[in-house]
Amino acid sequence: MKPTERFAHLIQSYFSIYLVKQRDVSLQTVKAYRDTFRLLLNYLWKATGKPPDQLTLDDLNAANVLAFLQHIEKSRGNCVRTRNSRLAALRSFVRFAIASEGPDLIAQSQQIMSIPIKRFTRPLLSFLSVDEMVAVLQSAGDSWTGRRDHLLLLFLYNTGARVSEAISVRVSDVQRHDFKAVELLGKGRKERMVPLWKETSRAIRNWVKSGGLTSDQLLFPNRFGTAMTRTAVQQRLHLHVQSAAEERCPSLRKRHISPHTIRHTTAMHLLQSGVTTPVIALWLGHADPATTHQYIEADLQMKEAALKRLQPPREKQGRFKPPTGLLRFLDRL
Repeated sequence: MKPTERFAHLIQSYFSIYLVKQRDVSLQTVKAYRDTFRLLLNYLWKATGKPPDQLTLDDLNAANVLAFLQHIEKSRGNCVRTRNSRLAALRSFVRFAIASEGPDLIAQSQQIMSIPIKRFTRPLLSFLSVDEMVAVLQSAGDSWTGRRDHLLLLFLYNTGARVSEAISVRVSDVQRHDFKAVELLGKGRKERMVPLWKETSRAIRNWVKSGGLTSDQLLFPNRFGTAMTRTAVQQRLHLHVQSAAEERCPSLRKRHISPHTIRHTTAMHLLQSGVTTPVIALWLGHADPATTHQYIEADLQMKEAALKRLQPPREKQGRFKPPTGLLRFLDRL
């Protein structure tokens, strides 16, 4: 097999056999890794002058991988987390290539595997107050898209669901539980059930009835009846946040609110209501309950309450004595 054919065969086997059949990873993971290789192959095409069909394993070296990671950070403006995710995908492929091709690739692969995960500053979580969340919910209009957006935002706030989880929900996922709960399929194909408020349940019932939706249809379709995209949800949310900022809630101005902000908002409001972190972790579908601790770090009200319980030290302050002589001279400089 030619070196070019060998490289192409490895990539195809990696996706169709290793990821799908052997590891049985989720579709979202396959798409994320696919996008990494799309970006990499296009970058190598420009960097080496070789089209993707002419690339070989030798072109996948540590120097080119480092240059590619630098490219997506500087030229594409990707954040460090995205950079690290791309590197994780390449590391996974390198491990597969070693297992498939034998020890000939060990030296080359060790250089790639030694590329470190880049550290980054973790910002404080952004979340909405109850008044801000209500203002966003009230900003949706009475049109078909307005009613769908209102229900979608209410659903996200009620469940704390990720966007990918919400846009894939079907009517049957709530119908089988008499509209009192919803089944969500999260990361790592972990299923969880989240209860619904009476308001959310009533709104979903009315939406399904008025739209004549069947059990196998999507609960939040676009105007063509297919699934909404993440970008579409972000755009719709942005419109409603702008409307709420202008008409009801000026505090929303100049704030970047994403669908994930609503997920953080759900977690913070649960925490402020006295719900324990293990329950919040189950509610949000966190694989590691320690992830939920970040909401405690962002809750200033809880910190202020803790500060009130901590008494300041009672120190006996001495009487001030003004400096004389040389010290006075130095203080005046």
